[in-house]
Amino acid sequence: MSHEINSMAFTGEKPWHGLGVALPADAPLEIWAQCAGMQWQICESPVQYSVASASDPHYEAFKNHKVLFRSDTLAPLSVVSKDYHLVQPSQVLEFFRDLVQTQGYELETAGCLRGGRKFWALTRMQEVLDLPGDDKVAGYLLMASSCDGSLATVVIPTSIRVVCANTLHATLHGTESGVRIPHTREFDADSVRAKLDLARQQWTDYAHLMQSMARKQVSAAEAVRFFELALGGVEANVGEPTVFKKRRALQSMQTLYSGAGKGSQLESARGTVWGLINAVTEFVDYGRRTRTEDSRLSSAWFGAGARTKQSALEHALFML
Repeated sequence: MSHEINSMAFTGEKPWHGLGVALPADAPLEIWAQCAGMQWQICESPVQYSVASASDPHYEAFKNHKVLFRSDTLAPLSVVSKDYHLVQPSQVLEFFRDLVQTQGYELETAGCLRGGRKFWALTRMQEVLDLPGDDKVAGYLLMASSCDGSLATVVIPTSIRVVCANTLHATLHGTESGVRIPHTREFDADSVRAKLDLARQQWTDYAHLMQSMARKQVSAAEAVRFFELALGGVEANVGEPTVFKKRRALQSMQTLYSGAGKGSQLESARGTVWGLINAVTEFVDYGRRTRTEDSRLSSAWFGAGARTKQSALEHALFML
C-alpha cells in the first residue's frame, strides 16, 4: 500500500492509522527529529534538460527554476522557481523548542507526508475547555510546511476533542487562522512566535463559540440541511426539494450524529450544533473519504477534508 505518511513520531495513544514511533513525553527534540524522519535537509540544484543529438550532445539550463531533492536519499521533491524560500523539516521542530522548554507546550506528533513534500509538528497548549457532560476540548498549535508549493508555512490554532480526537482548525468569521508565510518570503521564526498571542486569542474566541454550539438545539430537518450544506449542497428555497448527490456521505454523518459517533450521546452534543460539527469532523477524520487510510491526515488537515470541516464551521455560525 502506498503511504501518504512516510515517517512519524508520537506520544500517548497510537494514532488511528497505526503508523509511527512511540516516544516518551519528555523526549528531546533531537530524538523527535530522528524518529519522525525529519533529520534530512532539502537541497537545491539548477534544472537542466537534455537536448542531445547524435552530432551535438549537451544540456540546456531551465532558467529561473531549481530542483529540490532530499539530502539523504537524493530523491527529487519538486521543481520550483528560483525565488522559492525553503523551510527545512528541522526548522518545524526547532520552532517549538522554546515553547516546549519554557511555556508548558507538549509535542504530540511530528512527521513527513508524501516523501517529505509536506512535514508537520503538532503541540498541545495549556488551554482546555470543559463542555457539558465532561466533554473536554484541548487547544493545539499545528505548524506545517511544504517544499512543492502545495502549502505555505502555517502555524494554526487547532482544537482536538478528547473523547474522539476530532480535529478542527479555529478559523472564524472570515478571519485568517493563525499565521501563514508564503514561500515567496523568508520564514522568520522569531516574528511568528511574537504573534502567538493572536493564536491564543483565536482559541478564546473559538471556546466561546463551542460553548454556544453546545447550547443550541436543532431539529431533525435542520440537521439534514446542515449536512447537505457542509457537503456542498445546492441552496434551495424553503419548501422546495434539494437535489443532492452525496447521499452516502450524508447518511454517514446522520448516523454519527444520531448516536453512533464517539461522544454523540454526551450532553454537549445530543441534538445540538456542536453534535453536528463533530459528526462532520469524525466523518472527515475517520471516514473512508480517501483511497488509503493513512492519506486521511493530509486530507483532514490540508486538503478536501479540511475544506469540508471549514464549510461546516461557517454554516454552524448561521445557526447560533
